Amino acid sequence: MGSTVAGAALAPATSGRILLIDDESRILDFVKRGLQAEGYSVDSAIEGADGLALALSSHYDLVILDLVMPGLDGRGVLRELLSRKPSQAVLVLSALSDTATKVACLELGAEDYLAKPFSLDELLARVRARLRGVARTSATTIRAGRFVLDLLRREVDTGGGPVPLSEREFLLLQELLRNAGATVSKERLLSSVWGYHFDPGSNVVDVYVRRLRAKLGADVIVTERGVGYRVDA
Repeated sequence: MGSTVAGAALAPATSGRILLIDDESRILDFVKRGLQAEGYSVDSAIEGADGLALALSSHYDLVILDLVMPGLDGRGVLRELLSRKPSQAVLVLSALSDTATKVACLELGAEDYLAKPFSLDELLARVRARLRGVARTSATTIRAGRFVLDLLRREVDTGGGPVPLSEREFLLLQELLRNAGATVSKERLLSSVWGYHFDPGSNVVDVYVRRLRAKLGADVIVTERGVGYRVDA
């Protein structure tokens, strides 16, 4: 790798959430520090199964994924992740540099592929390019499945025209859409939409889900009994 973390940090980047999945702790730490120096928020996992669980349960603007890992390998993570969250951006970072592997990953849905050993400067440039695209397409809207949520007008369109939302309806739907394809627990929704001072035993989430269903259709939000709610990507 031909760069250093200090040398790569030129100016703070536009903020973005990144998940780094790599079982090589040396590389994971190196890349994580480089991304954080650029201003990104970075979560990490050293096992494929743990990384997949994080990617499915939270919103990330980009997942950086190694391929060769014990247990669930990177191709397994990529296949399962994109089958459940097809809009998730994934950059593969792997020691496998053969054309067949690159093509296979791109055909599975990865947006980019960088072979190890790599220059941190090049990796950061590719990350910036990916996240500039995210910023252009999602600065004022969130798109997931049939939903287009307008963040400025606070209204949603599922194909039948814009529907205005109340403040809490908007915040609840925004949280579900940012995690489209993953089930979001009631506790997390209470925390992010209403604040921790609400009793986790409260039925306020159920009430607002019913309101959204009444406005948008009975099938727009899926109930995972005993777990939470999901909007399909």
